Amino acid sequence: MRSVNAALTVIVIRMKVWITLATTVFASSPLYHSPAAYHIPSYTLQPLYDLNEYYEPPVPLCAKNNTKSWCLEDPEYPVYEVKQAVQHFHHIFTGLYADVGDLDTALSVEKLLTLEEETYLCSSETSYVRPLRMQNIFGKWRVIVNNIKVNYKTYTQTTRIEECLGPGEACPFVPFCYESRCLQKNIYHRFLVYDPYDQYFPFAIDTFKLPSSCACMLGEYIIPPPVRK
Repeated sequence: MRSVNAALTVIVIRMKVWITLATTVFASSPLYHSPAAYHIPSYTLQPLYDLNEYYEPPVPLCAKNNTKSWCLEDPEYPVYEVKQAVQHFHHIFTGLYADVGDLDTALSVEKLLTLEEETYLCSSETSYVRPLRMQNIFGKWRVIVNNIKVNYKTYTQTTRIEECLGPGEACPFVPFCYESRCLQKNIYHRFLVYDPYDQYFPFAIDTFKLPSSCACMLGEYIIPPPVRK
């Protein structure tokens, strides 16, 4: 009888040991949760500003009562917006930027020191300008990046224009027996512009038509009528 009780006691002790070990193992085991759903990250550029907060009139104030297709003064010029965009996209912007005044082209007339050195057959007015707004070849007014100072550097775009003072008039110093008239000639010039409606990179290169010279066009020789005696 004693041997049976001893055997039962050993069995009970072993069961208690197994239960204790099992409880310890399960208590220390990590809890496995189902993995979270994977979302594909977005790498698109974020807009610089809210498009709804900016409005650019189709015809700027400087264009009113202005017979030219450009403005040298503009009270509505978006200086703050252009500066902010240049700072935000500085490295890309500098790759597009070119100061027209530094280009050595035939239109610069070999970098004359004074405009008075230029002499032409038809009367004209020559000047070097830095436009703030211009109409492109499609008639749309664009904001030209000009006189913008960012990080101690001033970004400018300069071009030379020449306008006829009497387009359509007869050329001076040409005999009356020749048909002649003064003709305004133009060129196509590219400028770096600010596009407020492009939220991701608000700069572009656009094409503009500018007066470049005043030429004298000669027609046929006109035989004068005979003089009656």
